[in-house]
Amino acid sequence: MRLLRVTAKPESSSRRADADRALAVAATLVAVVLFLGVWGVLHRGLFTNDPIVDTPVYEQYGSEMDDGKVPYRDFAVEYPPGALPVFAVPALGDPRFETFRVRFEALMAFFGEAMIVCVAIALVALGAGRKRLVGALGFVSLAPLALGPVVLSRFDLWPAALVAAALAALVSGRVRLGHVALGAAVAAKLYPVVLVPIAVAYVWRREGRREALVCAAALAAVVGVVFAPFLVLGPGGLWHSLWDQASRPLQIESLGASLLLVSHHVFGTAITMESSHGSQNLVGSAPDVLAAAQSVLQVAALVAVWVLFARGPAGRDRLVQASAAALVAFIVGGKVLSPQFLIWLIPVVPLIGTGSHSHSHRRGLTALALFAAALVLTQLWFPYRYWQLALHFGALESWLVLARDLALAGLFLVLLLPLRHTIPAVGEAREAP
Repeated sequence: MRLLRVTAKPESSSRRADADRALAVAATLVAVVLFLGVWGVLHRGLFTNDPIVDTPVYEQYGSEMDDGKVPYRDFAVEYPPGALPVFAVPALGDPRFETFRVRFEALMAFFGEAMIVCVAIALVALGAGRKRLVGALGFVSLAPLALGPVVLSRFDLWPAALVAAALAALVSGRVRLGHVALGAAVAAKLYPVVLVPIAVAYVWRREGRREALVCAAALAAVVGVVFAPFLVLGPGGLWHSLWDQASRPLQIESLGASLLLVSHHVFGTAITMESSHGSQNLVGSAPDVLAAAQSVLQVAALVAVWVLFARGPAGRDRLVQASAAALVAFIVGGKVLSPQFLIWLIPVVPLIGTGSHSHSHRRGLTALALFAAALVLTQLWFPYRYWQLALHFGALESWLVLARDLALAGLFLVLLLPLRHTIPAVGEAREAP
């Protein structure tokens, strides 16, 4: 009887593991189908009203490349070289705009599905329970519906899918592959660079300095391979593209601008809007001061996340939490806060709170609630009321923007504060990775 009991336990564990894997596969398939359903809904009814799209700009880039012109040298491009494939592929054969749009949206839908698969892999590696797995995948699938049709006409699902792949690889122990994917994400839209110090520190603490340097070199090599041809062929145009993004003024949806908008309605503060850099911005001495202050706070917040993570245990839960905190800090602290920036958080925030402790679950649910609020609040004015905000400083729209930005600031605090509590005191042993 004893022998029977001893051998039954591994069999029971094996059956449970098989059941968990089957559930993960089934939940992923359902999430992919649900995402496709959401994608279809976004093409119907209210979601088609008052569109504000970037697709014509992408179509122009693609058409220029299809004609044999070199980006950055023969024509200006706003985005980094890693974004070029998603403009070039839909433009093959120089189709009509409507054909380009359909191809582009199909490509984004594919990246959205890839993102869901990567999130599922990360959740399994993090040890998420069944309810947490299903809930997180459901959130990722439905998030585009909460944000609205902006997901259809922006290419941000491309870098978001790469970030999801990087995190999935890192938490699964494929650290070199994770850094390769992260390098591709940086080349596609630069913002994932805020994750690089976290990823390198994670490997350094778990695998040692040599492996961390190998991973960092792999990441740098990917970025270098993508950028190098254009550094040779069109260095001036490439530099102008990067500088144009860094030198943007205070965009009307940023945290600083939302404070000025509300101050305009409450205290009568004078504000002026000017269109430039492809956006509507507040200009003048007060916006300039706020833009500078935001930049300082943004850097300080990022450094705080990096330092707190590096000083604490290099656990997988802390990796995804610090990654989410860094992305939110970059978004809410930036001079520009376009609606599509929230796409960057869709594959990351649902990974929070997968640990075994109840406080970890509560933190994850709080983070999801704040993020969901930010998504919905964004759709309440964009794109349907955007011009009422930008041209007339509408009161309702101004308060909605401020509420969204404060929700993101609250999300940052929810993600940051627990990182402080995991730093061991002097003389204490650090938690094992």
